[in-house]
Amino acid sequence: MMLEMMTLRSSLRNLFRQKARTAMTLASIVVGVMALIVSGGFVEDVFIQLREATIHSRFGHLQIYREGFYANGVKDPYKYMITAPEEVQIPLAAVPGVLDTMMRLNFFGLLNNGKTDLPIVGEGVEADKETKLGSHLVIIAGRQLKDTDVNGILLGEGVAKSLAIDVESFVTILANTPEGALNSVEFKVVGIFRTYAKDFDARAVRISLPAAQDLLRLQGAHSVVVSLADTLTTDAVAAKLAADLGRRGFEIKTWLELDDFYAKTVDLYKTQLAVLQFIILVVVLLSVANSVNMSAYERVGEFGTLKALGSHDWQISVLIIVENVLLGLIGATLGVVLGVLLALGLSAIGIPMPPPPNSNVGYTAYIRLVPSVLLVSFAIGFLATVLSSLLPARAVARVPVVDALRQNV
Repeated sequence: MMLEMMTLRSSLRNLFRQKARTAMTLASIVVGVMALIVSGGFVEDVFIQLREATIHSRFGHLQIYREGFYANGVKDPYKYMITAPEEVQIPLAAVPGVLDTMMRLNFFGLLNNGKTDLPIVGEGVEADKETKLGSHLVIIAGRQLKDTDVNGILLGEGVAKSLAIDVESFVTILANTPEGALNSVEFKVVGIFRTYAKDFDARAVRISLPAAQDLLRLQGAHSVVVSLADTLTTDAVAAKLAADLGRRGFEIKTWLELDDFYAKTVDLYKTQLAVLQFIILVVVLLSVANSVNMSAYERVGEFGTLKALGSHDWQISVLIIVENVLLGLIGATLGVVLGVLLALGLSAIGIPMPPPPNSNVGYTAYIRLVPSVLLVSFAIGFLATVLSSLLPARAVARVPVVDALRQNV
């Protein structure tokens, strides 16, 4: 115990004795840890903002279909209708965390402005409920669709541009009924919307659920959309519902299963972050290794004196390693503290970002403080410092006493 305390005191004294070199090494560690915290927090913010935009502009947290609709619904959509929504809504009402449920009826058709036809993907929705869910669906002209808009229509931004349509214009939707007849209904444009997905906005329109049922000459819906109080409970709620509703001939899909763009984006950013972490690890490792090497070889005479006084090679190695353990702890801790302060400062200001891929609108990014990112950043700064000391500690400790003592002459 006495030996350990002496080693610790000696290590601390050596750090404060070589102020310039210690400050240079600490700067390398601190900057590296801060870079990891800021980059990791930025990427985490991208994940969260894209996730919430995906949920609150298009898919909701969960969607429930008749079994087989997701795989075969495009070929025969009217074979998988939910004609009795209470079969789904009553079990959902008993599940904790479920905020709301809403029905949607999907259809394909042609939108005509009196001159030109455009193929569209339509949704019949419960408008007032969708307004509550769609906090990330931006109305760029006009207003939101309401339940009272029996013949109102919302157009995606790309649809409105393609047909040169503005709010208050009248359009006609032509669609096939399940029996194969062609039906048409005239609608008045009440609003133009924009989501995070440019491709979706280029083809999507929304009308009220009764209007869609009238257009297609049928009752029921294709899906029940579920809104949850907490996105992090999505998988747990989905598993619970699958066990219950699965026995009744329904299938549940989460927002993540419905949007492969998000999964691909996450994979891309995670790969980029892993590469960045590796680069920072190497930079910190080389910077610290350079300082440690210079410091260790400048002190060869000192180590020779210690060996002449009876210290063993392993004690010299331990002394150098302990110094760098302390240096790593101090540097990584300072890096985390300053990184958190920098993240808070940047988040208070906000970082204007250009439109992401498949979108035509920019956004404001923030730096999220995530415990796992802080822990990984601290670990990388600390481990890089300790690892960089291993080779110099071994090499210096093995210098013969006579050669080491000559450095004092």
